[in-house]
Parts: sequence; structure tokens; C-alpha cells
Amino acid sequence: MIDFNHLAEIVLAGEELTDQQALEVLTCPDDQLLPLLHAAYKVRKHFYGNKVKLNMIINTKSGLCPENCGYCAQSIISKAPIEKYSMMKKEEIIAGAKRAAELNAGTYCIVASGRGPAARELNIVVDSVKEIKRIHKDMTVCACLGILNPEQAVQLKNAGVDRYNHNINTSSNHHENITTSHTYDDRVTTVNHVKKSGISPCSGVIIGMKETLHDVIDMARSLRVLDADSIPVNFLHAVDGTPLEGTNELNPRYCLKVLCLFRFINPTKEIRISGGREVNLRSLQPLGLYPANSIFIGDYLTTEGIESSSDIEMLKDLGFEVDLKPLNQYQ
Repeated sequence: MIDFNHLAEIVLAGEELTDQQALEVLTCPDDQLLPLLHAAYKVRKHFYGNKVKLNMIINTKSGLCPENCGYCAQSIISKAPIEKYSMMKKEEIIAGAKRAAELNAGTYCIVASGRGPAARELNIVVDSVKEIKRIHKDMTVCACLGILNPEQAVQLKNAGVDRYNHNINTSSNHHENITTSHTYDDRVTTVNHVKKSGISPCSGVIIGMKETLHDVIDMARSLRVLDADSIPVNFLHAVDGTPLEGTNELNPRYCLKVLCLFRFINPTKEIRISGGREVNLRSLQPLGLYPANSIFIGDYLTTEGIESSSDIEMLKDLGFEVDLKPLNQYQ
């Protein structure tokens, strides 16, 4: 039987898990789940103590996307009955930042659907961010606008964007099973443009899209190579009307094992429990914060979250504290 505490020790010593050790984490017997969580928490506590980062999303443009991502209710091939609207006004985006500040969300995520931002959309985000940073000086502003070129990344950096999210979503081997309207390398290239501009890179995954265990390991290792500072781990919330409608491969215990793996392979990074945690982790959501140190509060893009006050109560019950330190104090 594997000694998970030993895994924590070798990770803290700077070593990487072997593929066999990574597989043993994902296939951990359910009766060994608590020792696994304890070991992952040992690593998480070493780097983050009992602090939890809160993030809030605003969906500034919904639907109207030409991409064919199989998981997404906003894609051109989706038949999901979602609300569709063009880019919000600057005032609405700024008002969202005020709401995030009231909820103690240290990171405010400005998200827009589409392959990449049109010039008008980028200008709205740039103007909004400048005003948000003037009003909320310690707020970390993250943008998620799709594929960027180097000039667009620099524009966002100069406006005050602290972090940019562009998920790899799945492994390079599985990518074409999920979308064909852009490549895996397109996503990696955008993350590298962001890094070169001086913006903190955020990139994560969606678990539960018919990938293999080896794909999951590959995702975690790829993000280590990309050196993503923040790693959102989404669990598929299969939406009716999308190609992945009816997919239901996950259970709460496996989701926890995935979070532990990502902590072991990316020990120093922000691991964020993201979309789908409510429907996939269910009653075991609190245990997810033993390997992870970050969550979204409020709603997601086209699916609802839970009342933010419930998340705050969960943190209090766990004895964890909200991490209010701005991103620039970590750099």
C-alpha cells in the first residue's frame, strides 16, 4: 500500500511524482482517501497555510461564440437555451468589481465568450480595468477573453490586468475529441504571450470529459511545464444541448483525488476548485479545500453556483481564513 505521507515529503523536497505514483493517487482506494487528503494538505499548508483565495466571475459577453468546444453552452454548436448578449458596458463591469469587493473576493475575473476579443471589446475591458484599479487598488483583476496576440497582451498589461486565464482544458492527446476549431498549441501560445507581457498566467482543466487517467496526469504535468501561477480545476457540469450532454463520469471521491494530484504535481501553485464543484463534489465540497486553496464564489458563466454566504460559512467551519493579500505582494 502506498505511503501518501511519503509522497508529500518527496514533493516538499522538490521531487516530482513518477507516473506510477500519480496513477496511485488517482486510483487510491476509497478507504485510503483521508490519508491521501492529509498528505495533500501537508503540502498545501506548507505553501499557503490555512488561507483561501476567493474569486468572482462576471460574464461580460454570453454566447455568440464561433468555436465548437463540446463542453460549452456558449459554442456555435450548442443548443442549450442560454442568455445571449454582446459586450457589457464599462459601467456594468465596474459595478461587478464593487460587488466582488463587498464579498471579499480578492480576484475579479472579467470573462467574455468568443475566439478572441474584437478591438471594441478589448477597449471596453482596458477602460474598465483602468477604472477598477483606480477604485480598488488591491484587487487582483483577471481577464479571460480567448486567444490573444502579443500586442493585445501588452495592452491588457498596461491597463493594469494582473492575471490572464486561458485554460488548456484537456490533454494535448484528447484535445481534438473536445474541439477542432482551434488547436491545443493555440492555447499554449496564448499563455506564453501572456507570460511574456508580464501578466501572471492562469490556466486550468475540465475533468470528466471522457479523458483517461493518463490524460489527467498529462494535464497536471503540462501546467507544471507552462508554469501557470493559478490552476482552475473544473469538473464537467454537462449541459443539455451540448455534445457532452448526459456525460456523468465523476463522483465526489474521484474529484478529491484529482485535486490531490494537482497539488502534488504543482505544489507551489494556486489550485482553485472551479466550475462544477457543487454538482460533482456535493456534500464533500469542504474536503476539497484540504488540497486546494482557492474557490470561485457566486455564479459561473452559464451555470449557477451557491449562495456566497454558504461558502463563507464553510470556510469558517473549516477554520480557514480568506486570503486578502493582493497578487503583487506574492510576486
